[in-house]
Amino acid sequence: MALERLCNKPCAGRFSDLVAAIGNTPLVELPTLSPKEGVRIWAKLEGTNPTGSVKDRVARALIEDAEERGALARGQRIIEPTSGNTGIALAMICARKGYELTVVMPENVTAERRQLLQMYGAKVIFSEGAKGSNGAVEKALELAAQDSSWYMPYQYGNKANPAAHYNGTAVEILEALEEVSAFVAGLGTGGTLMGCGRRLKEAFGEAVKIVAAEPMPGEPVQGLRSLDEGFIPPIIDLSLLDRKIFVRNADAIRFTRRLLEREGLFAGPSSGAVARVAVRIAEELDEGNVVFLVADGGWKYLSSGIYTRPLEELSDIDATVWW
Repeated sequence: MALERLCNKPCAGRFSDLVAAIGNTPLVELPTLSPKEGVRIWAKLEGTNPTGSVKDRVARALIEDAEERGALARGQRIIEPTSGNTGIALAMICARKGYELTVVMPENVTAERRQLLQMYGAKVIFSEGAKGSNGAVEKALELAAQDSSWYMPYQYGNKANPAAHYNGTAVEILEALEEVSAFVAGLGTGGTLMGCGRRLKEAFGEAVKIVAAEPMPGEPVQGLRSLDEGFIPPIIDLSLLDRKIFVRNADAIRFTRRLLEREGLFAGPSSGAVARVAVRIAEELDEGNVVFLVADGGWKYLSSGIYTRPLEELSDIDATVWW
């Protein structure tokens, strides 16, 4: 009986290998964020995945989809653009499955991300830091076009990305809550918003609002994408979004600190931005559940200084130096 209770809890159970342990992440209420008694704010803690981010779900889906289609053979060379988390997740899975991985990422990512990729055995090619993830995409596409032996999963245009959330993340939310008034996630590749959005809309119709946290134009927020930069990932269907709300980098950092200091939640900076938007949506409701996605933990960002510097100094942090 004790084992049965344990296996019904998030992150518990027995699995055949590490890849099988991906998903089933906790959904935790954060009462200090709620602006009023009738509104409950919940955080989906994706940092509990094996490599510490929501991208474990995506990486597994990308590789398994390619295997099912016969696009991959053992020893195949894989190349993928990333700002870090997808690359790290792919590196772990590729190491287990016998694929050689090369990632293309901005040269100014945190040292922790570079080190994790190297630890998992991935090769790294750097793109121009000022161009962010858009630059990594551009360079990876160029390299893949020059060498047909590389297979690119291309998370930005691969339907397996949103499918990972449609069949996984959203289902877990539906199993945990009878009603969801709003779902909030960061606008990155678009996979989380598209996959969860479709599944939640099927369950609740227009009663649930799908809300994207987007960086203020010209002000980068780590892990998020501004559509004004000119690149809209092919998997994004903007009609599925009820709202896009802009977030400043300073607000993202302040809310990252707020999550840590008030709730003990050690999250990455994009989660601070998403939390800020979740609170704003909650302020507009009289009652209901607001769910937001915490994409990763703060471990990969310790060298950025955002967790230790005095709050009054945070406004001068330039996101491009640790993007």
